Amino acid sequence: MAFDITPYISMKPRDVRQLIRERKIDFPTAGMCAGYAQANLVILPPDYAADFEEYTKLNPFPCPVLEIIRGKEPLTHAMGEGANICTDIPRYRIYENGVFVKEVTDASSYWKEGYVGFLIGCSFSFEEALMREGIEVRHIAQGRNVPMYKMPAFPTKPAGPFSGPMVCSMRPMTPENAWKAYQITYKMPNVHGAPIHMGPAEAVGIKDVMKPDYGEAVDIYPGEIPVFWPCGVTPQAAVENAKPPIVITHAPGHMFITDIVNAELNDYLEEMKHK
Repeated sequence: MAFDITPYISMKPRDVRQLIRERKIDFPTAGMCAGYAQANLVILPPDYAADFEEYTKLNPFPCPVLEIIRGKEPLTHAMGEGANICTDIPRYRIYENGVFVKEVTDASSYWKEGYVGFLIGCSFSFEEALMREGIEVRHIAQGRNVPMYKMPAFPTKPAGPFSGPMVCSMRPMTPENAWKAYQITYKMPNVHGAPIHMGPAEAVGIKDVMKPDYGEAVDIYPGEIPVFWPCGVTPQAAVENAKPPIVITHAPGHMFITDIVNAELNDYLEEMKHK
């Protein structure tokens, strides 16, 4: 389903989050709030939080943690003071015992004191840099959700009950632009860094690139190759194996928009480590 993000490209994150909280935006956030970092979400019961935190440390490229939210309320501090991770994302997924059971626009009723939320870097954050260099981002151009694939060829390192394949997002581009994109994104490790595969999807076990596991297929033009980046939907595949009694995640493509400018994200996170 196509959607138009044009009215939201130049808006501030706080204003877009308010529209999301009012349920006036319920579609993917790619391209919104140009220049600002976006984040994936995982919320877990406390008994699973330590193992999941270890899982993110062992798998830093698909799971780069931007902020961990603990306490009575689901409110952010580092990534957006006072923002609510249960209302300020357009769509959420609810998993019970590892099974996806429903999608909601407000996850407040599922939050309990003691739950732990993880905001994880998102590849939407580097797309502005690609477009600034003249590289078309196909899912934005076509008004679709980015295609994402489970990649058994790239298994993650397990921690406790969490394990599974890496999930990757895909953007088609010419080989020349793919190399330019590599040079841009490898400098951005907190939003997944460089692509892990540039070339035929069949080479990494994807039988049909037009049938993604998450998101929507996009057109691939003659002379282009698929380019795959680690993706923050990876934890959702791990949740299916870990089978916690309940997990709240973002719906793929529907992100938390932070108050941190992409260009300042790495330095900001380093500064936060020393506070």
